[in-house]
Amino acid sequence: MLEKAGIPTVLITFEDQVEGIKQTALENGVPNIRYVLASRTVPGPQDVDAFIEPTLEALTRPLTEKEKESGMYNPPPQQRVLFEGTLDEAETFYQQTQYIPLPVDAPIAIYTDGFPIRVPTEERVQEMLTGTSHKPDELITCQSGRPGMMRGGERKKGDVVLFQPMNRPATVEKVAINAVMAGCKPEHLPVVLAIAESGCPICSTHGFGQMVCVSGPIAKEIGMNFKCGMLGPGSPANAPIGRAYQLMTINLGGATPGVNRLTSIGSPFNTGGTCCAENMDGLPPGWKGINEEHGFKKDESVVMVMSHVSAGVRGVQFSPGGYRALQKSGHGGIARRLGVKGIPGPHNWLEYLVPEFWAGREGPITLIMIPEMAQHLYEYGFKSKEEVYEWLWKASFMPLKEYRNFSWVDFTTNGWLGTEPTSGKPYKELPEDYMVPAAGDNPSGFCIIVGGGQEEVCQQLGSVIGGMAPVYSIDAWR
Repeated sequence: MLEKAGIPTVLITFEDQVEGIKQTALENGVPNIRYVLASRTVPGPQDVDAFIEPTLEALTRPLTEKEKESGMYNPPPQQRVLFEGTLDEAETFYQQTQYIPLPVDAPIAIYTDGFPIRVPTEERVQEMLTGTSHKPDELITCQSGRPGMMRGGERKKGDVVLFQPMNRPATVEKVAINAVMAGCKPEHLPVVLAIAESGCPICSTHGFGQMVCVSGPIAKEIGMNFKCGMLGPGSPANAPIGRAYQLMTINLGGATPGVNRLTSIGSPFNTGGTCCAENMDGLPPGWKGINEEHGFKKDESVVMVMSHVSAGVRGVQFSPGGYRALQKSGHGGIARRLGVKGIPGPHNWLEYLVPEFWAGREGPITLIMIPEMAQHLYEYGFKSKEEVYEWLWKASFMPLKEYRNFSWVDFTTNGWLGTEPTSGKPYKELPEDYMVPAAGDNPSGFCIIVGGGQEEVCQQLGSVIGGMAPVYSIDAWR
């Protein structure tokens, strides 16, 4: 940081983000960095007039002895939280809250996600640990050199995983404790440990949600629901595994709403946690599962950790009956839009959805589609997921004039001073009618999850920021 390099630095921030600024400064070795408050509502010129003088004063005022303190944040060892007493007393203890002022202004649970938990007794934790061959005191480390979402990007095999946002290490036992609290069974623990390998990121001040998807034989082994209602309630495997992610962010990563978890509204994905599984049997011929897409074998079990889902689920784009009319006989509104009225299927139903994919914001998307609809795409001519991704990417191209009207691109293009990837030319040299991809630099950011029931529906997850999410081996944690 500039301050550590001897360059006077003052942060300009908002009142509701002060606690987050303090946490970040502490983590980066400048625990008492100066800051000046800006306004979210005052017009820019007036706001600058208000904070420019305090900023200059803060830049030139000599540092106090307290402000001169430095040193990298060294998180204290996490102590075992044990409680001796009755079960009712223990439940009360683990569900205690703390009051968080602005921007929350409400009580927030200290150890839980706000729901009741299963108390992690010594006996229950020991039983949970029978689900893995790894030792209780073993640190969670990278099991391969695959890229992850932890800071630093590429990670080497054996690197210690640091749980976000406070970058703390944790042991297998501590993951098992959270698995107990979430209601998991011992056979779920390898999945939870694989999720833990991601560091359980929670992202920024935006409304990002987290979701995990299991791919491979273990989904059947532990009884996951990957058919009707796969994203809904009722599964004693899906629900606790998804919940374990959120509990790990709290108890291992130190995430606290309003302090260092500043998602303004939040995401329904994180309420109780969200976990699903891919229907491997429902994949059309030649379509790879998520495991094979990421370089694993078909018989290997993995978990994809989507930590940057930018919105909720968008679905119900058309009536199931309307879809059947399209594919069976070429009738109905979908057929009229696609210009195939009276022509039986298969038809590329994605053409019907493309206008809304990039109507609100740019970026690649993740699609959850039932096996029947995936099969229709295969019969139409898409013999692999990659061919679908390529088609979707090309369908995202739009004139630069239209692309400029998105919000995030002001950042991703470096204020339009960067280079446009498909042309290799600076954005500023391109004509307004030049076609650019709204879905990112290449098709690799798209993802298709095949699963769900028999009623024809495809659901779209908000753009998964940063492309296709990282995948971690479950088998490595058995």
